[in-house]
Amino acid sequence: MALPVPPPRAAPEGGPARQDSTGRAGGAGCAGRDLARWYEEGLGWPTAAGPPVALLTGVRFDALELPADAGAALLRRIGPTGPVALHGDRMRLLVAVGGADELPGLLDWLEWGGITLGLTALGAGGRMTAPVPPRWGAATAQGAAVWLRPPVPGRERESALPAFVPFGQRGGSGGGAPDLVRLVGAAALECHRARLLRRNTFRTNTQPLAFS
Repeated sequence: MALPVPPPRAAPEGGPARQDSTGRAGGAGCAGRDLARWYEEGLGWPTAAGPPVALLTGVRFDALELPADAGAALLRRIGPTGPVALHGDRMRLLVAVGGADELPGLLDWLEWGGITLGLTALGAGGRMTAPVPPRWGAATAQGAAVWLRPPVPGRERESALPAFVPFGQRGGSGGGAPDLVRLVGAAALECHRARLLRRNTFRTNTQPLAFS
């Protein structure tokens, strides 16, 4: 018998600010003031002064964060999502506000609880390095934050981001993106597959040669 999806949980008030996991500078070659203006005026996303300039999570969006190799497989599998950023070896998928608070309960409900996946989230009080906007024509340093699926000023809206929907309802929040349950389930699976692949590759590369 299928278990009901756990109900949404209220986001905690206050709490310490969380930094993104890489801590690397983003927006290399871009003036911090211009970068902040692009986000604040073009998208209405609040920023924190740098360097590097950061986007505040938990205000207009939350972000799921996972290893880049698992993220690449996930994007091939699920198709449309909200905006997606890459920062070093971590990928971030923007989701509706509150998604970060839902992640632990969803992983438990999907029977991924207690398994090391490398799947985390940034929500209220968090921040992520601001990627360089597309087509700025500025060279970026190796490992700098970049958009893989960029937001579009004037068209980006929270209603299009993957969000928690009641069990039995179809779709995400109206923009063609998957609902949060499907997204977390697919992300957890790809994180697990990538982890096994990395482990098997390491064993193969370190195994002594056998001679007959």
